[in-house]
Order: sequence, then C-alpha cells, then structure tokens
Amino acid sequence: MEETVSLKELFQVLRKRFAMILSITFGAAIISAIVSFFFMTPIYQSSTQILVNQKKQEGAAIQFNEVQTNVQLTNTYKVIIKSPVILDQVKEKLGLHITTQELNEKIEVANEKDSQVVTVTTQDKDPKVARDIANATAEIFKVEVAKIMRVDNVTVLSKAEVAENQSPIKPRPMINVAIALVVGLMASVGLAFLLEYLDNTVKKEEDVEKLLGLPVLGIVARMDEEEVGKKSRAASAKKVRGQTIGS
Repeated sequence: MEETVSLKELFQVLRKRFAMILSITFGAAIISAIVSFFFMTPIYQSSTQILVNQKKQEGAAIQFNEVQTNVQLTNTYKVIIKSPVILDQVKEKLGLHITTQELNEKIEVANEKDSQVVTVTTQDKDPKVARDIANATAEIFKVEVAKIMRVDNVTVLSKAEVAENQSPIKPRPMINVAIALVVGLMASVGLAFLLEYLDNTVKKEEDVEKLLGLPVLGIVARMDEEEVGKKSRAASAKKVRGQTIGS
C-alpha cells in the first residue's frame, strides 16, 4: 500500500523542527559574514586598454581586409601579453617577488568581439600594485610587440588608475551572506525531513496500525500525576463526607 504525505503533515514537520531550521539558517549567515569581513583578503582590480594596428605604408588607405587581419591578430597579442617575455620584464621593473606563473594568474587579457582594443585587467590585494602591473604590462608590451610582430602602431587608450575609496571586487560580504542564508535554509529543511524520516517511534494510532497491521480497538487516555492526584483527593474527600453523613 502506497504511503502518501499530505501538505498538512509537511507543515507539521517544519513546525516541529522550526527552531532547528532557524538556528542552522542564521548560523550559516553569521559564519559567512564573519569569514567575509574578517578572514577573507580583499582583492582589488585595475585595467588598461591597448589599441594595436599593423604597420602600414605612408599614404596608403586603410583597407577592410587590413582591419579584419588586425582583429584576428588580437588573439595573438593576448598570448604575447601573458608570455614570459613580457611578464619577466614586468616583475623586474616593479620589483615583484613572485613567480611568473603567479603574475600570470593576476592578469586577464580580453577584447570585445570584432574589436582591435585589448583590455588588460589585473587583480591584487593592493590596489596600487594592481594599477602598476596593468600599466607596466601595457608599456612593456608596446615596446616588445614591435620587435616580435613588427608592429609599431600601438596606443595605450587608457591607463589604470586607483579611484578614491576604491572598493574591492571580492569578497562581496552581502552576496556571501545571502548565499549562506539560502544554502542554510535548504540544508536545514532537508535535515528536518531526514530526521523525521529516520524517527521510527510510535506517536499515533496510525503508526500502530502500520507497524502491526492490526486495527486499533481503543485508546488509553494519558493523565499526568498532578491530575491523577487531584481526582484521587476529590474521591477521598467525597468518601469521607459520605461516611460522616451516614454516621
């Protein structure tokens, strides 16, 4: 026989475990807030834009094919920017005591679709270091790409700057807290239903019928000791009054 669970029973389970659900949900949010505000290192971001064109002959008009070639070459420029040829010089210029691979992970190079503009974005726990890495990478690339690709038409469109009271890009405490609230709520509700499923104690007549497969013929009412004592004293007093009247 298939067991069905009514919506009322689901609400009863949630109501029964309501304190546990609240504790886990808000506990997860509080822990997330503490970790985000006090233990996670803020990371700042800075970026610069570079425009790269191939060398062209004097007086020659810019052709559509040339523009398309420049657009296709942006993928090559992105690889060159993150190559050791550029990054080793950036490390030396800024005096960074990190490996080339660690510096590579701080830099992201991208460009918009069908655009010759390359954006160099850097991240670091110090906003000034992030700015310096972005600007140094752009300047060194401007010099080195002329030797590697014979391109001498490189323009830095915008230099990286540190804004006043610049906010870190991560962590984002409020987002982390919101995520922790949702995850904590889902986990606590799931735990509530799991505990209810694992609870095999007999609580009502239906449980007896399911367990034994026999119908319930009667129920013994539950009485606490205080109520039993009151009824016992009342019966004794009535008996004493009856004996007094009879005598």
